[in-house]
Amino acid sequence: MITLAVAGEPFWMNPTFWVGVAFAILLGIMIRAKVPATITGALDARSAAIKAELDEAKRLREEAEKLLADYQKKHADAETEAQSIIDNARREAEAFAAETRKSLTEGLERRTKMAEDKIARAEAQAVSEVRSTAVDLAVAAAERMLAEKMAGAGGTGMIEQSIRDLKGRLN
Repeated sequence: MITLAVAGEPFWMNPTFWVGVAFAILLGIMIRAKVPATITGALDARSAAIKAELDEAKRLREEAEKLLADYQKKHADAETEAQSIIDNARREAEAFAAETRKSLTEGLERRTKMAEDKIARAEAQAVSEVRSTAVDLAVAAAERMLAEKMAGAGGTGMIEQSIRDLKGRLN
């Protein structure tokens, strides 16, 4: 019999021997039940799932990068369009301001012309009134002078006729 170095007892009495036997039986059962193939298959399946997840993540990343590029392009286009709208609005505002200035200037010129015309008419009317008054005063003075000179001569009918003729000629 095989004895172990421990106190001379036979090997089947040693617990280490039985642990080794149980381990060998367990390995035999596991090999017979194809546990290593199952474990390998499970690890292969897990590896394939991880690879699929990585591929999916890569695909999603590429899609996200494409979307980002699209949105950046749209953003740039929107900025360009907004700047174009601002430039157009600025040009329209400047044109409107120029047109308003022009119409205001024309209106002021027209009103100034109307005021000058009105002043000229008032001036002409005043000159006419002054002339009329001067003529009336001259006629009255001439009438008085003739009346005084004619008073001595006695010709009042002739004086009145001359005065009427003079008024018609002056106006």
